[in-house]
Amino acid sequence: MTSRMLELDSGPLEVFVEGDGRSVVLLPSLGRGQEDFDGIAPMLLAAGLRLIRPEPRGIGRSAPLRDGATLFDMTRDVIAAMEDVGVETALVAGHAAGNWVARITAHLRPDLVQGVAMLAAVTGTTVHPEISAAISGSFDTSLPDDVRLAHLQRGYFAPGSDARVWLAGWHTEVARAQRRAREATTDKSWLRVADHKPLLYLAAAEDAIAAPPSEAELKATLGPMATLVVVERAGHALLPERAEAVAKALIGFAGELWPR
Repeated sequence: MTSRMLELDSGPLEVFVEGDGRSVVLLPSLGRGQEDFDGIAPMLLAAGLRLIRPEPRGIGRSAPLRDGATLFDMTRDVIAAMEDVGVETALVAGHAAGNWVARITAHLRPDLVQGVAMLAAVTGTTVHPEISAAISGSFDTSLPDDVRLAHLQRGYFAPGSDARVWLAGWHTEVARAQRRAREATTDKSWLRVADHKPLLYLAAAEDAIAAPPSEAELKATLGPMATLVVVERAGHALLPERAEAVAKALIGFAGELWPR
């Protein structure tokens, strides 16, 4: 894996690149970094895929989000990373809140996007207040671990899963800045990306934040090119719970996007 530093008008952006072959762009969840994909990366690489992994602003060597930024600003960083590494076309996969940037990438630059994957993701941009409180408690590292653990279990993990694996890896100020960017995003023209691009909706069967829709509901909400796959025994965190299932689904979808 190589690390590249992009000097952009919005500030330095760190991007990790590894592997060869067709490109997959990985975008992590609210307030979390690229380390969340470490569990699936070896399987994707073994399948002959190249991974482009922009580190979210405020994490690692990426400069923080600027005041007034929107999801569109976050997306322009991703597009800059894709252009910098010479992507011709890519599968753009966003976990949870990362799906918004994935969809906007396809909306702004359809020429760079072969398909989109939404991993344990809400189809809109709003979350029930009770669940929103659990999310806030999960990333608030000033809270005691036992309190945060209860929030994590409530919002992110299926019953029986060990939520302690996600006590670390949170960036509180990053999460708050990303929330502000979401709230500042008034343009919703990007929501139905599956009207124009193939989309894999990888749902977690026991997701308290984004309950799995039916295939019909999914197509009605996102567009006719959406496909539903449900991962059993998983919550919104998904990646630490069912890494092999996630990798298998992404590899299969990539195979459909680029038939041999």
